[in-house]
Amino acid sequence: MMAKEIGIIALLSGPLCVLFYVLHDVIGALNYPGYDPMGQAVSDLTATDAPSFAAAIGYSNVYGILCCICCIMLCLLVRGAENKFLRRGMYAFTVMNFISAIGYSLFPLSSAGYDGSFQSFVHVYIVTILVVILSIVSMVSIAVGCFRTNRKTLAIITVIALLCMFVGAAGSQMVPQDMFGLVERFSTYSAVVFTGILGIYGYIDLSRTGNKVGGI
Repeated sequence: MMAKEIGIIALLSGPLCVLFYVLHDVIGALNYPGYDPMGQAVSDLTATDAPSFAAAIGYSNVYGILCCICCIMLCLLVRGAENKFLRRGMYAFTVMNFISAIGYSLFPLSSAGYDGSFQSFVHVYIVTILVVILSIVSMVSIAVGCFRTNRKTLAIITVIALLCMFVGAAGSQMVPQDMFGLVERFSTYSAVVFTGILGIYGYIDLSRTGNKVGGI
């Protein structure tokens, strides 16, 4: 198989990772008696003592792998791009996804919510904070880079994803507990869907032009 075909397949893992994230959310909830998606976080589904752990963790792990594959290919596409904002933003976004995939796999919540254990502490206060900071930095850089290269549609999509992340992060601290899960999903799904969109953009660029450098 030629390098271009391998790259195209790798980029399609972006939209696929969105599918597996949704599956982990939906199937996990179906296997968690009494789970309230309006009030509970997505991460409760993969807490080690959750009844949904066995059903959800596989989909979650596949999501993380597909996400990282897509991001690696996106980095290869932009590795020679003159626009340093786009290039560095993509690198930071890739690092964020690796931290997310590895960190949340190694340190899932030990119990739904926050129980104060070391495992949950790392999950909430180390992995999550790193993911949020890198997401913000990378999306701002990607948005600036897209505006500078006249990729205005992707720039606007990036800004929307960033705003959704802010709404989720800020809103989850302000809304009543019975709305926490709904608002929190604005933050989690924004990065997931954005990865899928980047994969689609990269796929279109590589399919049309065969560019190996400076794509998306």
